[in-house]
Amino acid sequence: MSTNQALPLFGEMAIFVKVVDTGSFSEAARQLGSTPSATSRGVARLERALGLRLLERTTRKLRLSEAGREVHARCLDMVGAAQAVMAASLLQDAQPRGLVRISVPKAVGRTVVHPHMPDFLALYPEVDVQMRLEDRYMDLIDDPVDLAIRITNHPPPGLMGRHLMDIDHLLCASPQYLAQHGTPVHPLELKAHSCIYLGEEPGDAHWKLRGHGKTVTVAVRGRYAANHTGVRLDAVLQHIGIASLPRFTAREALADGRIVQVLPDWSFLPNYSGQLWILHPPTRHLPLKLRVLMDFLAERLGGWAGLVGRRSSVASTTAASA
Repeated sequence: MSTNQALPLFGEMAIFVKVVDTGSFSEAARQLGSTPSATSRGVARLERALGLRLLERTTRKLRLSEAGREVHARCLDMVGAAQAVMAASLLQDAQPRGLVRISVPKAVGRTVVHPHMPDFLALYPEVDVQMRLEDRYMDLIDDPVDLAIRITNHPPPGLMGRHLMDIDHLLCASPQYLAQHGTPVHPLELKAHSCIYLGEEPGDAHWKLRGHGKTVTVAVRGRYAANHTGVRLDAVLQHIGIASLPRFTAREALADGRIVQVLPDWSFLPNYSGQLWILHPPTRHLPLKLRVLMDFLAERLGGWAGLVGRRSSVASTTAASA
């Protein structure tokens, strides 16, 4: 009998084991929450499928046939394996454990997520984390990752997700640079400055700003471009020019006055800003090790002062990253 043929008979095998263990159809039925006639029919179906007489019935008791003893031993193994599976499931629910593989954009991983990981690992000593810092798109279905953190305002359908926080960008410069070159008061004045931009595609040198009821796009230039936020921050600290920076990269240097925000009355609108989502494949039962990491990050990032408010605490959707 093939596995496919045996699958529909697993219930009958469990009934057979219970009848043998209790010694009667009526007691087996009582423990199974069934009726004696239904229990008897279950054993009869198993006998017909196997083409074997499993029980020798008398008016006073049941006795295993020779074939029945062999089948009973195999069915006991099946029931024991099923019980072990259930026990493992309960154990997993009781204590998060195992490896979590998470894909995170480089700058977000290093600056936003990584600082909280020592606390998470201390809080959950049986959960290991493998964080893959890369900006390329990773398919949560085909690639070997369990969770992905992505920046997107419109997550397309396909994955389950949770909004963690919003990421906005600023224009920043050092006080020394501004003292030497002047402080722009309107976006068009950026044309006269050395601007440090992403540099991955031509559109990165066209900065869009919104303020005072209008949107202005400025073609900027500069001698230095870098597609890493930490590098652009360091360039600002070296007084090279005015740079676009995510707030999470700039906040410490802003707080201690090493850099200042340029054009604070205008919102800088790059095409790579948006909401931060943590995503996972759709499933009816999310492993506890994934749930605790998602909850932990939602709490920590939702409450990170200077970044965003707390409106991300329970958002969930069908989503994927861009």
